[in-house]
Amino acid sequence: MTTNFRLVWAAVCGMLICNSPSYGQADDTSPFSEATLVGEPEWIAPGIGFTVGLTLTLDEGWHSYWINPGDVGEPIILTWDLPVGFSAGPIQWPYPEKIDAGPLRSYGYSNAVTFLVTITPPDGLPESSITLSTTADWLICDDVCLFAQETVSLSLPVHEGLPAPGPHFEEIAVARAKLPVKDPAWTIEASHYSNSFALRVSPPTDAAPDLEGAYFFPAQLMLLEHAVDQPMSRDGDAFVFALQQSEYATELPDRLQGVLVAREGQYLDAAQTVRALDINVPLQTAADQSTGSTLPILILFALTGGLLLNLMPCVFPVLSIKLLSFAQHNKLDRATRTWHGAAFAAGVVVSFLMLAGLLFALRATGSQIGWGFQLQSPLFVAGMAFLFLAIGLNLFGVFDIRGFALTGLSQSGASYSLTRSCLDGALATLVATPCTAPFMGAALGAAIVLPTAQALAIFVFLGLGMAAPYVILSMFPALIAKLPRPGPWMETLKHVLALPMLGTTVWLAWVFGNQVGVNGLGLLLLGLLLFAVAAWIMGRWPSVQVTSSVRSVTRGIALVIACVGIWSAYQGAQQENTSQADATSDGLWSVYSTEQVQQLSSEGRPVFVDFTAAWCLTCQVNKKTTLSSSTLLSAFAQKGVVLMRADWTSRDAEITRALESLGRSGVPLYVLYPGNNDSPVLLPEVLTESIVLNALALLPSRAEALKTTISTET
Repeated sequence: MTTNFRLVWAAVCGMLICNSPSYGQADDTSPFSEATLVGEPEWIAPGIGFTVGLTLTLDEGWHSYWINPGDVGEPIILTWDLPVGFSAGPIQWPYPEKIDAGPLRSYGYSNAVTFLVTITPPDGLPESSITLSTTADWLICDDVCLFAQETVSLSLPVHEGLPAPGPHFEEIAVARAKLPVKDPAWTIEASHYSNSFALRVSPPTDAAPDLEGAYFFPAQLMLLEHAVDQPMSRDGDAFVFALQQSEYATELPDRLQGVLVAREGQYLDAAQTVRALDINVPLQTAADQSTGSTLPILILFALTGGLLLNLMPCVFPVLSIKLLSFAQHNKLDRATRTWHGAAFAAGVVVSFLMLAGLLFALRATGSQIGWGFQLQSPLFVAGMAFLFLAIGLNLFGVFDIRGFALTGLSQSGASYSLTRSCLDGALATLVATPCTAPFMGAALGAAIVLPTAQALAIFVFLGLGMAAPYVILSMFPALIAKLPRPGPWMETLKHVLALPMLGTTVWLAWVFGNQVGVNGLGLLLLGLLLFAVAAWIMGRWPSVQVTSSVRSVTRGIALVIACVGIWSAYQGAQQENTSQADATSDGLWSVYSTEQVQQLSSEGRPVFVDFTAAWCLTCQVNKKTTLSSSTLLSAFAQKGVVLMRADWTSRDAEITRALESLGRSGVPLYVLYPGNNDSPVLLPEVLTESIVLNALALLPSRAEALKTTISTET
């Protein structure tokens, strides 16, 4: 719950209940509790600080709150009225206890609690007496909550010399024993992973504590989920506590602060006296944890993901044409083939690095973008549609331009340049961005938050993985020898390969239409038609078969028509999509809302979120197959799962933030929120019916969940 909610909640309770006869008299400013102020010394001396304690005595069943009150509540506030020259330090907070009320958990105190404060007098004081006064404001709760206020005073004599212990010395000593202890002998580390924290504590060698049942009380508001358990595991001599990040946490602090309290009857030191450790340590994030074994694992994920990227529907047609060029040039010597393979790999890797650099630069300016961000631009999508149309028409033989990238099927081995191999790699990378292969998601998500050098290493290995099949073929002639020899069949194969290129153009046009609407799509289709006419003119009157005057006229007409087509597509990209979002077109899926997910989860309702985009082919395949399965939809209904679709086709900052909170930077991503604020379950990028059904099997049925809810409310 937010701080504003707690304030409103407390204020409403106070206004409605404070004047009720059932809860104290109207003139009782501190109902069901009393405040007293006592001092540690018998007298005070000039310039020597001393400790005072404000004690709250609470009636049975009532409680007040710690500095972080948890889900509900407010901490005590002391307003001091001191003599001139005196100063009061901050409240020294005793370690708290858990206060559970239904699904909420607060942190506070019951029965009695003493808050210690250090008072510092000036150097010059007359030998007389002084009076300290403070007004305490606190919230006291049982079944209801009431505001309480009391002004208390303490008079102490002034003498020269070291003050002697006063009558309340023992009382102050007992309160001091309940303060958290800073013990440098303990090794304490805190790390953040996606949406959770790990608190690792290692005791000194002379202590053998049993931390089973220990609890970490966070001092920072809205950082952790208070009502969620904190499972503890052993790692050698260390104890590791898993802490769930609050869904309301807006940003990570630099340090993790709080108190680790041993369970009742247990202690944390060899002397069996310390119950609570003061925790205040730097918080390591993914950027800090990238050394050791983490970075090699991410590199392995990137390499594997890049390799599998070749099998994705957006990349395979392009690479198949590239591999076909080997059959055309299988008489090249091994060294030349190796250089072509290296050039192709260089084009892939450099393109990945350029995309990464642009991504990081745009994010540094505050843009909420992730992997595949360029396909969120209608202009870029339109440009890709023109490019794939040109490739398809070229493969069909409609026109021919010397040096046109990717064909290479009519070129001699000598003219098949290393530059064109490099450009082929760049184009393959460009068309790969709509896809996220298995293992890529985790690697890309980590790369977003890693230091620059390590993040770029992730992208380098993505590129190397993607280029690996081509490079391997170029280095091993025995593999190339197994490719078919050149012949008339290659012309037919060129036409066959043109079909997926034109199919990709259709798909890009569909993406464009999702972004700008049907009017914008119409302008793009007109532009593509004009571009095809311009290509036909160039092919109908090839430059080698016509006079210079005919060549000039036909090229001029083709250029004008192509420019008109491009202008038409540009106008289409400026259109606004006024049609209804596809997310709810089938009536089963609702539009994604972070707030709605949080609300449903807190109510115990499971939620399944499909993070998708029209330009993500893997997303569309999963959507049309697995996620449209009648068996799966029936299972969703049986478990009472709310279905949401987060459409990232166009730039959406809310969806980008949600992806980042889950450790991802692109789509597809499939997340099952079990409800009751339990940790979300992330499913693989390539979905199958069994994967989703296995995840759903962990949820109770809708009837069981309803029965549990009714029982809890009753």
